[in-house]
Amino acid sequence: MKKAQAGVNHFFVDESGDPTFYDRRGNYIVGQSGCSPILLLGFIETQNPVPLRSALRELQQEIISDPYFQDVPSLAGTRLAFHAKDDLPEIRYRVFKLLSNLDFKAQFVVARKVEQVFRNSFHANEGQFYDHLVSQLFQNTLHRFEENRIFFAKRGSRERQTPLVLAIQQGIHKFEKHWGRPVTTKLSVHAQTPSGEPCLSIVDYM
Repeated sequence: MKKAQAGVNHFFVDESGDPTFYDRRGNYIVGQSGCSPILLLGFIETQNPVPLRSALRELQQEIISDPYFQDVPSLAGTRLAFHAKDDLPEIRYRVFKLLSNLDFKAQFVVARKVEQVFRNSFHANEGQFYDHLVSQLFQNTLHRFEENRIFFAKRGSRERQTPLVLAIQQGIHKFEKHWGRPVTTKLSVHAQTPSGEPCLSIVDYM
């Protein structure tokens, strides 16, 4: 294992799908009623997020100032942040074109939502299932730089920071056990909204 590089590495994390398996009555609903059959969790990473933020904000300003888009209802959301699911196709094209020229890396884990696995491995606990993916996602990444700052897309009012830190630490412990060496790098986790952190729009698009 190489010595950690000097400096700060930034991670911006988002998800697609959800960890839901059952409705309020306990009925299995995966693949129906809008309940996704998979949960995808991923991040982009960069040592310098400043030019990424600047590029996204500059494009955002160009779009909201363009008369062509003024009467489009979804522009209200675009004024806050880019979102691949809601943005117009013309806007998505411009965002993807911009992202192809920006300097970042991306990594993802994808889980099929299999009920038997959910019950046997995670005791039918959505939090355990989600946090397992978090630990897998970060297991082999946090030893490379002296300091790691992780930004998660905030979901409503749900407080996730403490369990997410624990999940990430589980991934670190797995790495240490595998390699027989301690990870001594620093770690901080922050909840943020896409409107407050443009880099979260990048991982949303990825």
